[in-house]
Amino acid sequence: MIPRPNLLDRRSPKGLEVFQLTTEKDVPSSHVYMEAQIFTPDSKRFVLHRSAHAHGSDRKDPAHKYLLCDVANDCELTPITDELGTTGPSISPDGRWLYYFVNETEFGSGRLTLKRVRLDGTGRETIVVIENPIRGAGVSITQIYPLSTISSDGNRIMISGFFGDGKIENAPWGYVWVDIKKAEVQAVSLGGDWCNLHPQYSRSLDRKKSRDVLIQHNHGANVDGMGVVTELVGGAGADIHVILEDGTDLRDMPWGRDGNEFCQGHQCWIGRTERAITSTGTQAPPEQQLIEGLEAPHAGHVGIATAGGSRSHLSRSFSKPDFYHFATDIAGRRFITDSGPHDRGGGLWVADLPAGFGGALENWKFLLKPRCSWKKDVHAHPFLSPDGRIGFFNSDETGILQAYTVRGL
Repeated sequence: MIPRPNLLDRRSPKGLEVFQLTTEKDVPSSHVYMEAQIFTPDSKRFVLHRSAHAHGSDRKDPAHKYLLCDVANDCELTPITDELGTTGPSISPDGRWLYYFVNETEFGSGRLTLKRVRLDGTGRETIVVIENPIRGAGVSITQIYPLSTISSDGNRIMISGFFGDGKIENAPWGYVWVDIKKAEVQAVSLGGDWCNLHPQYSRSLDRKKSRDVLIQHNHGANVDGMGVVTELVGGAGADIHVILEDGTDLRDMPWGRDGNEFCQGHQCWIGRTERAITSTGTQAPPEQQLIEGLEAPHAGHVGIATAGGSRSHLSRSFSKPDFYHFATDIAGRRFITDSGPHDRGGGLWVADLPAGFGGALENWKFLLKPRCSWKKDVHAHPFLSPDGRIGFFNSDETGILQAYTVRGL
């Protein structure tokens, strides 16, 4: 890594340090999307990837690799995968294993392989090979989403994809989840406009809650027969739900779909709590807000009008909020976000989350301007180490996408 004090300005707090983690001048590198579970619980090691962009990678790119970053050793980077088609990384909650998928899927054929490897590169093994069509499900999975999610007990892992046949438009999307100990696979089909699921297991340690999954529903989306999204969301906007991993017990989060508030498409759990955050765009006032919510019984995809839905405007103490991507620490007390290009070119901010539901983000602190171009595949996507002490972000300020870290929060 190399120090980058030139990314700080007069508003940056004293003692703040910025480092560029990846430095190849002809190969873009990126952090994995900020909701991914890619850190060891001691905050000392995490995974990022080479030859990738802010929203994933090309499965046919031989240069794409996941890299292990050793924070305690000057962020030394070591390749930990070399297979073609690697995707969906998750580090086990005990920090012992990196799980990942190898995508070789085709319509009606091919395979999706779940593997794992110790973080020292030893013990690499195949957990299960999911052959298309999936046994007992009558569907094939393709268009694999680039993120997986692993349960808080480390026993189950999930990844989403397209269940179409390569011909029929708006065929279903869904997910597969694997019982790691039994090497058993379950497929759950949801529908034609569930094309951008962002599945996220609850990080609660409660045995029942740990089977809950936060998912996104892009109402009005259109997809061609090959699973290519031609329209991501219709005019009424997306909504967010909680569902049991087996596909039952759909519940609603009280966000969006009232003609004024629209879910942007990023949401996450607040640490290990049952509370979650989404970013919304509003027409009146014209802002990009951060809204906390609690699940309510399914009420027909009515978003903000969900009966019994509880919500709180977390960014209400901030003048003219313009926020997009964010993450929390595992305790659910520290928060990092980017402000958009309307905030003098964008910035990174940290704040304190309220201890319970209903409060506002407090102690806002500006960190720096990431100087990214705000093109889709070079978003800053900030996130925190589990202990909340170190921040991470992307930027293409050098002319090519690279991964960065900021210390002294």
